[in-house]
Amino acid sequence: MPGTERWLVTSSRHTAYSGMLPGWLAGHYRASDLLIDLGPLAEKAGAKLVVADVVGLDAARQTLSLSSGEEIGFDLLSLATGGETDISSLAALGDSLLSVRPVGAFMERWSNFLDRNALASTISIAVAGGGAAGVELALGAEVAIRRLFRNARISLVAPEDGFLSGHAPQVRKRALAELARRGIAVHFAQAVGAEGGLLLSNGDFLPIDCVIAATGSRPPRWLAGSGLACNEAGLVAVGADLRSISHGSIFAAGDIIDRVDRSLERSGVHAVKAGPVLAANLRAALSGARRSQYQPRSRTLYLLATGDKRAIVSWGRFVAVGHWAWRIKDWIDRYFVSRYTNPARNGQ
Repeated sequence: MPGTERWLVTSSRHTAYSGMLPGWLAGHYRASDLLIDLGPLAEKAGAKLVVADVVGLDAARQTLSLSSGEEIGFDLLSLATGGETDISSLAALGDSLLSVRPVGAFMERWSNFLDRNALASTISIAVAGGGAAGVELALGAEVAIRRLFRNARISLVAPEDGFLSGHAPQVRKRALAELARRGIAVHFAQAVGAEGGLLLSNGDFLPIDCVIAATGSRPPRWLAGSGLACNEAGLVAVGADLRSISHGSIFAAGDIIDRVDRSLERSGVHAVKAGPVLAANLRAALSGARRSQYQPRSRTLYLLATGDKRAIVSWGRFVAVGHWAWRIKDWIDRYFVSRYTNPARNGQ
């Protein structure tokens, strides 16, 4: 991209690959196995690495405000920040609440929690959120706490219609069977944080030492004042080319967008697959070439880790579970990280 200056703005120099987080919880990975150092990647791409949080965007003025106090002007902007975990209903839990985002901060806080409670004889953990992340984290955490504590109780709390929504019925059935087999109590309810635990919408109270919040994401707050066209939920409205429908100099991908041309499931798979299209369209915007469109596949391969080196695999109507599925997931995840931690070995 000759004649351009490029910045990569990120809240941390190291990004953690969330797909391996449940395996890290279960003890199958070291922290270093998940981390990708963005420094060498930015250098190789000829980009300036700016470690700061985005706190404001003025789409009309084409400026980005950072937590460092710096303001960056741009001709083209690519937004792939991801959303924020919505923990507003759980905030009363205070230090007992561990949000899974950002992943690096969660890993540190989880390790500190285990250290603080190393001498406890009884521990009680709850995971709030019934998506794929919540189910995997509950199963991974179960492995960890039963290994470390004599008496351990783990619960998964989620609305029934939010439990693995978007997955095949057989996947939900197998996941429920796995949770039951491992002694993980499933509570189909809304949860509100309270002192010492969770107050459920069915009237029950769960005493909890720690709550892992995997409750899905909401758009970053600064998007509301950006001037970008957004839907009612605050997601950036984009077309199939991932360009903002209101500001042609801004592109976006991942779980902060709303496709105006079609319904698109909010999934990490789509975020990853949209990346090359986003990059191609940034180049096309400079050269005047025709922009590409991101069209997701009709079927997506899902691999849900069960924490014990097995996984539930689904591809369309095909659903199965086994150690072989875990080996496939483990290979895919390790290969993904290695592409960015050992780029020379992978021909990049």
